[in-house]
Amino acid sequence: MFLTELQQEEKEAFLELAYLIATIDGNYSVFENPVIVKYQKEMDLEDYSFKGATLEDILKVFKEERSKHIVLTEILRLVYSDGIVHENEQKSIGIIREHFGFDSNKYANFKDWIVGIKELANYPEHE
Repeated sequence: MFLTELQQEEKEAFLELAYLIATIDGNYSVFENPVIVKYQKEMDLEDYSFKGATLEDILKVFKEERSKHIVLTEILRLVYSDGIVHENEQKSIGIIREHFGFDSNKYANFKDWIVGIKELANYPEHE
């Protein structure tokens, strides 16, 4: 949604983060893969090669508040894409939230917004 607003270094760090989160449960799901591909296309990084950066190194790249909001929003979209939030994904989200300085209320607002968007996207059309 907002990934084009990130700086080049942030875009690459975001892809590293998204891939790390998508694979952290040991299962790169059929729901998560299309989301990663969409991220790559959105940021014009289809040929990006993942380097396997650590979570701590990735998070240091994001300094601006807007960038942090974008990252949290998009990572929550990824985590909720398969409808299952695994323990390791939840732990990683907690680390991200803490590193970015988001309190539990702000995080809950982001999460509720993302869950609402997912439900809206899955809402059956009426004829």
